Amino acid sequence: MQTELVQFIRETIRARGPISFAWFMQQVLYHPARGYYSAGRCAIGRRGDYYTNVSVGPLFGQLLAAQFAEIWEQLGKIDNFVLVEQGSHHGEFARDVLESARKRWPDFFAALRYRIIEPFPVFQLRQLQALAGFENKIQWRDSIDALEPFTGVHFSNELLDAAPVHLIVSVKTKTGSTDWLEKFVTLNGDEFAFFHQPIDNRKLRDHLQKLPARPASYETEVNLVALDWIGNVARKLARGYVIIVDYGYPRDEFYAPHRSAGTLQVRAQHRLLASPFEQIGHADITAHVDWTSIAERAEASGLQVKSSTDQHHFITGILSELGRDFLWEDVDSKTKRALQTLLHPEMLGRGLQVLALAKNVDPAPPLAGFKFGREPHGLPARSSCASFRRHN
Repeated sequence: MQTELVQFIRETIRARGPISFAWFMQQVLYHPARGYYSAGRCAIGRRGDYYTNVSVGPLFGQLLAAQFAEIWEQLGKIDNFVLVEQGSHHGEFARDVLESARKRWPDFFAALRYRIIEPFPVFQLRQLQALAGFENKIQWRDSIDALEPFTGVHFSNELLDAAPVHLIVSVKTKTGSTDWLEKFVTLNGDEFAFFHQPIDNRKLRDHLQKLPARPASYETEVNLVALDWIGNVARKLARGYVIIVDYGYPRDEFYAPHRSAGTLQVRAQHRLLASPFEQIGHADITAHVDWTSIAERAEASGLQVKSSTDQHHFITGILSELGRDFLWEDVDSKTKRALQTLLHPEMLGRGLQVLALAKNVDPAPPLAGFKFGREPHGLPARSSCASFRRHN
């Protein structure tokens, strides 16, 4: 595919030499003018490239509105409850939350202030259109750095799996042991190709000390962007919760021996592509989240790991504790199908995980969504690092 983005990446390689895959992925997805996300080409739903919780319909937002209302009550029903969403796409989730809050919990709605972190004008415009009628409730910020300290919740749904990752590969050394090299992107004529070279990124080298040794040819990913991100979110959260919904594994499962090709996926029109060099700028690229690393950095940044679970149990908890009074009023067949999609283990129910982090929150019963939560293997426990746990 010959596009301006492809030409830009080629010219950069010719001028600078091989580039890290993290830089390549950043341009492919987020180049200011031509990236898959930043140019507004990503499409979600049946006619798009992949499904998300939000593409199922308004039910996901309605369920989370109930969870957010419970958090507001737990924080003392404060007058200025800030809900920060990052990765809002077209704004449907924000609309569903706000509509449900206005209808079901008017006092919570009155206290609610919605902030959307959105760096791309094309999405800000679409969000503004989707959220017509809620203008007085919403403000936009182009980054976490631009966000004021807040009390409330930071929420993200499938944000971190789209962060640029470093690709690494295990190779045999002259002594017979193995070591990690980084996979860079180079050119073979006009074609993109991978090139292995020693790791000179200090943060990446330090992170690799936490990884187990693996046999030669074992390939995987490291997401440094997500670690910086959770540190920034922690810095802005004065009191409340961070709730992250995404695809991932704890470290021992992420780097399990059988996962020798990593978790990187390239997807267009619901098809998996064989290479990230296909349909550049017109296909999604994702990698699963290493939950252990997120939890470790969260704790180091002043957050507390409260609980985790898969989406099936998260939604089941909300339904059992908060949904009885409103959700089943006049439920139609479309809503029942949406719930099945959100819950079913072979759909979105088990692949998606939910992690709750907290700051300056008094000890309290678990949030409704984590009624059936646990500390799955590999994540830090509630106050010290011990053990916790895409696309169809």
